[in-house]
Amino acid sequence: MRIINSELPSSMAESVPPDVVGKRITCDGERGTVRYVGTVPPTTGLWLGVEWDNPERGKHDGHHEGARYFTCRHPTGGSFVRPKKTMTWVGLEAMSEKRKLENYTEASLAACEVCGPGSEGEIRQTSPNIETLDLSKSLLSSWEDVACITRQLDQLRVLSLDQNRLCLPADPASLTEAFTSLKVLALNNCALSWSEMLECVAMWPQIEELYLVGNSITELSKPINALQSLAVLDLSGNTLADGSEIQKWQIYPVSLKIHFFVLNPRLEKLILSNTGLSSLHFSDVGPGFKTAMFTTLKALVLNDNNISEWSVVSELDKLASLQQLSIRRNPVLSRESNRETARQLVIARVAQLQFLDSMEVLADERRGAELDYCKMFGEKWLESGGHRDLAMNRPSSEFTEQHPRYQALIDKYGAPEEGEMKKQKPFALKNQLLTITFVCPDAADRKPIEKKLPDTMIVQKVKGLLFRLLKVPGSELKLSYTSSKMEGKEIEIDSDLKPLQFYSIEDGDQVLVRWS
Repeated sequence: MRIINSELPSSMAESVPPDVVGKRITCDGERGTVRYVGTVPPTTGLWLGVEWDNPERGKHDGHHEGARYFTCRHPTGGSFVRPKKTMTWVGLEAMSEKRKLENYTEASLAACEVCGPGSEGEIRQTSPNIETLDLSKSLLSSWEDVACITRQLDQLRVLSLDQNRLCLPADPASLTEAFTSLKVLALNNCALSWSEMLECVAMWPQIEELYLVGNSITELSKPINALQSLAVLDLSGNTLADGSEIQKWQIYPVSLKIHFFVLNPRLEKLILSNTGLSSLHFSDVGPGFKTAMFTTLKALVLNDNNISEWSVVSELDKLASLQQLSIRRNPVLSRESNRETARQLVIARVAQLQFLDSMEVLADERRGAELDYCKMFGEKWLESGGHRDLAMNRPSSEFTEQHPRYQALIDKYGAPEEGEMKKQKPFALKNQLLTITFVCPDAADRKPIEKKLPDTMIVQKVKGLLFRLLKVPGSELKLSYTSSKMEGKEIEIDSDLKPLQFYSIEDGDQVLVRWS
């Protein structure tokens, strides 16, 4: 790593701190980490080589005109800038001067450009009772800097360090005493890999909740003698699973690369939204039994994933303690033309659910869902070898795998009578067409347009159709929809690459079209 050239003009050298390399800065609204300070021939004068948090701000990776000055994670994450007055380097003492925190238990210094702890002992004097501290989007550059702040806050329980870029500690164990009271830690959008996170866990011996949303975590490995008190883990927005990788959550095996949490003794809530999850299989037990994995897990969040098979939902019934499930915006639900039917199918397949998508599952709702489930699949049960006479009841293994709770429901309610069984609609294009009315609420002179469209049609193609129908070239279309079942609520259609069924648009719904 290069240092300031001693031959630089003194006025320029004085414009930056002497230990600037590795420090965090903000410049013109963008945050970055100084990786180099010195000259860049053939130019003269002082330059700072900066790795930007936003790689779109940069131009290269520290390699310039045939010379390597510094390195970056991203090939366009770095650039050179001149030191200038608009760059910010702020210590925490500036914050304490501005705020009287003696009697406060919570403090937010998010985006306040904090880059250091300030004068020794000042934090303990000015804000000794802080229990919750937000240092998101700061200019802190290392865990040592963070520890200098937290060791002065004996009562600190909750710490948010979102959108920071912290150098890994040389000796994590030596910083443990600075985080002994910490229970909740947020490290969202910090560009952390799992291996980098594991280098830090020794610092947080009592951590109970860990939030790692939107990092660079693509695979997981087991921490040794760490995170044993962890009760809540949020890994949303990390690419942990996709179509080719989904089978790698293996310990018995299980389909997702998160095997070490299987044996975590206290994990109660796991959040895996938008991770690419498409399948899940606890193969240590068969249908109708409880897995030995995740035995304490009470809440599971799987929103915005690629789950497209009901068998994945049925696997969740193997989780012995699962009470709360959120599974919004997954293809398996979007394919159902009726939202209530989709909800009933989930309730019927997972016996112990008390809350689904944040709504309580009442006893009457469960009874109705399970009875309808028996009727809906009654014919298939009979065709597979099911029979009302227990001695003759031999449903196929294929049916049992697809409907692992069906026999338990028959035992509970009795087999449905032939007249009660619901015919399953065969697949046909006419059964998949939606009648949609397109309305332009900001253009009263345009009449509503009614079209029949397949529910598999992606939003991008719908917009292409609307461009031709509405003749608004050069405009950006913004779509949302309303449903008679949710009066007064307008739902945004925010992805061009999703099909209509992803948004649970039903026959007869209105799509609102706006443009700018």
